[in-house]
Amino acid sequence: MQDEYMIYKLSETIKTTSRIDKNLFTKFNVKRGLRNEDNTGVLVGLSKIGDVVGYEKDEEGKVKAIPGKLIYRGIDVEDLVHGIQKENRLGFEETAFLLLSGYLPDEEELKVFCSVLNNAMPLEQTEKMNILYLEGNNIMNILARSVLVMYTFDNDPDTITRDNLMRQSINLIAKFPTVIAYAFNILRHSQQGRSLHIRHPNENLSIAENFLYMMKGPRQYTELDVKTLDLMLILHAEHGGGNNSTFTVRVTSSTETDTYSAIAAGIGSLKGPLHGGANIQVKDMFDHLQQAISDWTNVDEIDHYLKRMLNKEVYNKTGLIYGIGHAVYTISDPRAILLKELARDLAKEKGKEKLFNFMELVEERAI
Repeated sequence: MQDEYMIYKLSETIKTTSRIDKNLFTKFNVKRGLRNEDNTGVLVGLSKIGDVVGYEKDEEGKVKAIPGKLIYRGIDVEDLVHGIQKENRLGFEETAFLLLSGYLPDEEELKVFCSVLNNAMPLEQTEKMNILYLEGNNIMNILARSVLVMYTFDNDPDTITRDNLMRQSINLIAKFPTVIAYAFNILRHSQQGRSLHIRHPNENLSIAENFLYMMKGPRQYTELDVKTLDLMLILHAEHGGGNNSTFTVRVTSSTETDTYSAIAAGIGSLKGPLHGGANIQVKDMFDHLQQAISDWTNVDEIDHYLKRMLNKEVYNKTGLIYGIGHAVYTISDPRAILLKELARDLAKEKGKEKLFNFMELVEERAI
């Protein structure tokens, strides 16, 4: 009881002793949340790897909204994706090569790069045990912990030469799907009572298909599942270097700490509900909307409920509609546009067209 009172007393004291007048942020030009007063992003560094374009500024410095663009090494990601889709193939591996090297690989280079990735996918036995026996209850925390464990099995973890950093980066790219698939299956086993299946990566499969194979098993996914996941991996491979998790990695690595510590810090940032964790809030919100709105085709009913959400009357009463709007993109998010093309086909394949149309209508009315 005494311990609880002390914690309560300290937390109450913080309310008055640590509060900062909001006007001081303006007075001293402090960028809250890495945002300028006009809500544009603060320039935190320069990069030749990726760029995010969501607005322009006129001669007077006023923001002009434009359709969003995502650029990988000087290539519009829309052109990159459509080129891959036109040839009816998967593209995450060559996208990773592009981002790492600065140019698209030729056929032989891509073949060797894919082989290097596949060879690096399996986990050490102790790495597996770390996931199986310290199961946890959140995949992002398991991933961060697993990355720190990888430090132990690296024969040269602290050297920050370009060669060593490239080796470590490729190793992490390859092992992330394995760690996540194993964590997913152990959580289903421990929390849902499902049978536990741990599958070794298949060296003949792509990163995307290996991901699904390790999570679901053979013949439990379709070609469209693989194409959709491959596209998601491409579109989430890079985002300009200024988002919270990337900035976290930049700050951490600037101390010349090891790769694993820097990446684990970035994963911790990405988990947050105001960053990557917002995806879960979108799902939870739509789970709620499916129950709260009786007619998924009724525009008036949808409008009425969304207004109540904005007025903080229903759902979690934050006044937010999750998944709508972006800190940089003003008119459109190129990732959403590209994904929607496949999502519609996926909804048809899975018999979820009614739900897809409902989500699309909510998006239209919220915007």
